[in-house]
Amino acid sequence: MLIDSHAHLNDKRLIDEVEDIVRDMPKDNLEAIINVGYDYESSKVSVELANRFSNVYAAVGIHPHDAKYAAKSHYEFFEKAVKDEKVLAIGEIGLDFYYDHSPRDIQEKVFLEQLDLAHSLKKPAIIHLRDAYRPMYNLLKENIHKLEYGAILHCYSGSAEMLKEFAKLGLYFSFGGAITFKNAKNKPEVIRQTPIDKLLLETDCPYMTPEPYRGKTNYPKYISLVARRVAEILGKDYDDIVRTTNENTKRFFGPKLRK
Repeated sequence: MLIDSHAHLNDKRLIDEVEDIVRDMPKDNLEAIINVGYDYESSKVSVELANRFSNVYAAVGIHPHDAKYAAKSHYEFFEKAVKDEKVLAIGEIGLDFYYDHSPRDIQEKVFLEQLDLAHSLKKPAIIHLRDAYRPMYNLLKENIHKLEYGAILHCYSGSAEMLKEFAKLGLYFSFGGAITFKNAKNKPEVIRQTPIDKLLLETDCPYMTPEPYRGKTNYPKYISLVARRVAEILGKDYDDIVRTTNENTKRFFGPKLRK
């Protein structure tokens, strides 16, 4: 069975369908879903959903888009939230210099604060990264001691060359529907350059819907399409990819997910 390592069931497009999504998980060959927060409110909902459904887990954090709204009270909530065994990580946090919804200096400040929080709580970090590859690399290299409990670049969209540099820092990488797009010319090489023991699968639903459903709402059940594309690129058996990525996901998120 598959694990969706990064989903947003707390998004307004999916929240009213959560009951149906979870009910259908066995039929859709889904073992677990990691539901990821992106601001204070969505993180609260993420924790609530994790406590409501046995096969849904949570991450809490502030996305770079919302970095300008970060407050001490949010961090205090995150610190309390991770005491719950269903809360597995701090995320998603990071840098996004494509949209610049928050000033870049504020993004960096809030990212480092949350990276420090993750380390102090002995939790892995889920990192969002867009158009800020070198700045992120520099920050992580300068703070490599804070990666002790793991970090993943979710929905990695950078170059194969940059991936090699991040891999030297011990990072994990997850891939979603974008690798199925017809215009994703560099994705096969990026996948091939990813250390097989650091590769995870995700949907990022309701975003990044894979072919042939691109343009429609994404769902966790479409994770199988991502797995099949990875298997095709690597020339490996589908079941081998499922088994390997599941092992990687459980290693990254720790023993609470292995139960």
